[in-house]
Amino acid sequence: MFDGVHRGHQSVLETAIESARSSDGLAGVLTFRGHPSRLLRPENPTRLLLSQAAKRQVLARYDLDFLIEQEFSAEFAAVGARDFVPLLQRSLPQLAVIYVGENWRFGRGREGDVALLIQETGKFGVKVFSAPRLNHDGAPISSSRIRELITGGKMAEANALLGYSYFSTGTVQTGRRLGRELGFPTLNLAWEPELRPSYGVYVVSIVDETGKTSLGVANYGLRPTVGQDTRPLLEVHVLGETTLGPGSKLTVHWLHFLRPEKKFSGVTELRAQIAQDRQNALYFVRKITGA
Repeated sequence: MFDGVHRGHQSVLETAIESARSSDGLAGVLTFRGHPSRLLRPENPTRLLLSQAAKRQVLARYDLDFLIEQEFSAEFAAVGARDFVPLLQRSLPQLAVIYVGENWRFGRGREGDVALLIQETGKFGVKVFSAPRLNHDGAPISSSRIRELITGGKMAEANALLGYSYFSTGTVQTGRRLGRELGFPTLNLAWEPELRPSYGVYVVSIVDETGKTSLGVANYGLRPTVGQDTRPLLEVHVLGETTLGPGSKLTVHWLHFLRPEKKFSGVTELRAQIAQDRQNALYFVRKITGA
């Protein structure tokens, strides 16, 4: 899946790319469109860290020559482990080396492992490289571990495993202007992830279409004090002057969790808390920048 394209995935990518460059070959990624769980357990599918577009965006940072996005259909799911390598070889007749993680599984019912892959690829003269799992703080880096961190509001820890800042990309929409009325104007981003981060307030950085970066405070949630939203909204208050507004395309990088979402007694208490959130965000920024 390469969901998250985290540091473990990156080690596989980088090794494959380095090998391809040294042998005048091409390096590419084979990944799925849609998680297999959508087909195998539709009542409880795995919620992805990244959309397909966001995954492409992260993969584009690497010197890859091609990307194959395979639909995980019932037909594909039925391919047995011993039939998988011949399928690859027919589709990619110049296939030379397959790079995977050491815990990688393949074939119908996940019946194949790296040992079987080596055995089967040897029949076609294809080599296999198995990258060891990377650990962080004594535990393996995995997409499932990162999902737990993000849904738990542990953004700094999640970013350490991802190897980059978790991000949201979208277009600013016209909102109800409640933030402006409170004295803290916000940019409302159209963003609906499969996996929802913990509702609350975060320190973020904002990158616009020109590449300009600003720092801000983001609220993600249902805004229980001022509305009765049924779907969470991402609102970003820029710490400083900005010309950004409706129609602006932004990427919001989530840096630090400040506090969970809370329902306040009214607008006065909410305004005071937002002011405190802003000060806490400025304190965090000064702390990490030394300014």
